[in-house]
Amino acid sequence: MHNFKKPNHDSLETNYKTLVTQINHLIEEENDITAILSNVSSTLKETFNFLWVGFYLIKNEELVLGPFQGPVACFRIKKNEGVCGYCWKEKKTIIVPNVDKFPGHIACSSQSKSEIVVPIFKKNEVFGVLDVDSKSLNQFNFIDKMYLEKIVRSIEKKLV
Repeated sequence: MHNFKKPNHDSLETNYKTLVTQINHLIEEENDITAILSNVSSTLKETFNFLWVGFYLIKNEELVLGPFQGPVACFRIKKNEGVCGYCWKEKKTIIVPNVDKFPGHIACSSQSKSEIVVPIFKKNEVFGVLDVDSKSLNQFNFIDKMYLEKIVRSIEKKLV
């Protein structure tokens, strides 16, 4: 197993600050949500080399796979099922340092070791989630949470 060196907090934050500015500029003139989610997932994957970055959107009371970058993923997730379903139920960001220790984790990829999931709101209801998986344990922290939530807030402005 190869372990790549995680950036220190200062460079991680610098990378996120730059990325938030780029994403805001990128989506500024676009209103198609599929196009926006596609480029946001690509931008996050390319910037940080995460294993998987994508979106699940609520349709008919389940999370349905939306635009993503990375290995093949699960098509549908029920509320309170796995990390994404739990995020939907709790309506808050969930950081999982070790997915093997998360009760009910759905292993779409055996390469996934840690995960962060951020809810996306439209009119105070969960519209979907941003899901990011890493090949490394303990990949995600408060800096990831803070900036991924900022990115999601930018997406939410397009959902009005």
